[in-house]
Amino acid sequence: MSTNISKQKRDDLIAKIKAIRAYISAAPQDENTGKLLTYLSDLEKDVNGKKYGLVFEEHREGIDQILEENTPVLTEQADLLLDNGGEMNFLLEGDNLAALKLLEKTHKGKIDVIYIDPPYNKGDKDFTYDDVFVDKNDTFIHSKWLSFISERLRQAQRLLSKTGVLIISIGYQEVHNLVSLCQEMFSDKQVVCVTVQTSGGKPKGGFNITYEYVVFITPVDFDPNASESAMNEYASPYHGMNLATFDQIQRPGQAYPIYVDKDGVFVGCGKTLTERVKSGDYTGELQDFVFDYSEAPEGTVAIWPVTKKGVPCVWRLIPSRVAKDWAKGYIKIVPQNPGKTKNSFAVQYLSDGIIQKIKHGELTTYRLSDDERIPTLEVKDYRTAGATIQTIWTDKAYYTSNGGSEIEKILGSKKAFSYPKPLALIIEIIQRTTSGNSIVLDFFAGSGTTGHAVMKLNAEDDGNRKFILCTNNENNICRNVTYERIKRVIERENYEASLKYYRIDYIPISQQLYYEYADELLKHVRELVELENGINFTGNAEIAIVLTDEELADFIAHPEAFDECRSLYLGHDILLNGEQEELLKEREIAVHIIPDYYYRELEG
Repeated sequence: MSTNISKQKRDDLIAKIKAIRAYISAAPQDENTGKLLTYLSDLEKDVNGKKYGLVFEEHREGIDQILEENTPVLTEQADLLLDNGGEMNFLLEGDNLAALKLLEKTHKGKIDVIYIDPPYNKGDKDFTYDDVFVDKNDTFIHSKWLSFISERLRQAQRLLSKTGVLIISIGYQEVHNLVSLCQEMFSDKQVVCVTVQTSGGKPKGGFNITYEYVVFITPVDFDPNASESAMNEYASPYHGMNLATFDQIQRPGQAYPIYVDKDGVFVGCGKTLTERVKSGDYTGELQDFVFDYSEAPEGTVAIWPVTKKGVPCVWRLIPSRVAKDWAKGYIKIVPQNPGKTKNSFAVQYLSDGIIQKIKHGELTTYRLSDDERIPTLEVKDYRTAGATIQTIWTDKAYYTSNGGSEIEKILGSKKAFSYPKPLALIIEIIQRTTSGNSIVLDFFAGSGTTGHAVMKLNAEDDGNRKFILCTNNENNICRNVTYERIKRVIERENYEASLKYYRIDYIPISQQLYYEYADELLKHVRELVELENGINFTGNAEIAIVLTDEELADFIAHPEAFDECRSLYLGHDILLNGEQEELLKEREIAVHIIPDYYYRELEG
């Protein structure tokens, strides 16, 4: 018999609390007695509370105090602007927790896909917590990592759209903690762990670790995009024509025999159950109708719709459709072992989607048989797209070594960044989870593989996906690796993509007058407008931004300067007078009011 140790410990504590309560109650009473009894009741209530879920020691980072005392802002590094047309993307240099706070102002509920590759916490200086490497000897090695990641996931949760997907790469060291954390944090979503073979690995304790994990957090009704890489080498386009989810009671018009000769040539169809009832050939209850194999015309056999277990069902197509599709080559009749079905032949058909592709020339066909009596078409080199995400990935393109080789080709050295993710792996993840217009966020951007993958995928499928990357600039990674990779890839591949580079700075909340604080914030509103709307004010005559009454007066006073302007972003506290409104209307300039929350701290 198993023993619930935790319950036993709770019961022991409750017994001790009761003993203390009894002692206090029996002792002389004073002004503190009531307080002590209240404290004991609180303790008892807490001990009795259910203790299910991930429990860890929460730690505080230096960035937490920085964010309490300062407001993060964005400062553009104008000399690093990359302008090659296409969508405007963004690279944020700085602490990712600060970046997530800023993104809550511009992208709350707007991010379609978040992919991150956080530190695996191997204990070999891959994870820095509060500017100190966490090693194997740290007794809080796991709780520090959980504190670190949970705070960032809470912020990320606010950014996801209703149908948004979060994907996290992780190693065996923290995968179980991460899955438990995500199941608790994203209780309304499904959390699925995919194993990815990474080749080599390093022997450890007698085991050679050759895999990593990708954790998917998705809506419960998640429907991934079909994947070319997950296609079968060859699969028949034909499907069984049985419709096992309905029976002769529900669809009597689809319960009928199909007649074929000994060579599997279609001869015709018998009466449906509906027709038999209407003509008086059958007068019993629908559920009592028995499929009769003996009624087949001489020289033919009858094929009835039954499941593999011999349970009566119905055909997917009505008789007239079967005859027409046979003549066009869209029906296949193949011999089979009757088994429980009693059918010596099986009837297969092409779906309407495949038929349309044949008609439009998207699929090449040829005659299946030299027998002129059999018009059945076969589809050449037909492959079906993988519609579901398999939970084990073994493609060699996903091997870790490929990421290093790619970095070497782009930046000239594998040492530029340790263990970058292979491009093919990130393309697969993004292709399966995004639409052509998705916004993709990576706040552990590292070598910039996510941005590279988004641009490459856009070029392949003519998409308009946008990316936001964030990484710190430790050892000049953001500037010399992340940015440089994006820059060189755009130049080398001539991708239609642009990039703005922002540095995260801080404005002290206290120690200055409010108006001084507000004036400082105002200097950085422009970057937030660009980030939220995916635009670039620099050198773009079609858009303009006005943040003060003085700027508005200057804008209005020089109408010749905004002949090409079509959109004006206006500070939330600026009021247009009638004359100004009329002028903007005459010029067909759309006015967008900048949200007031750009100027203040968000709660929570």
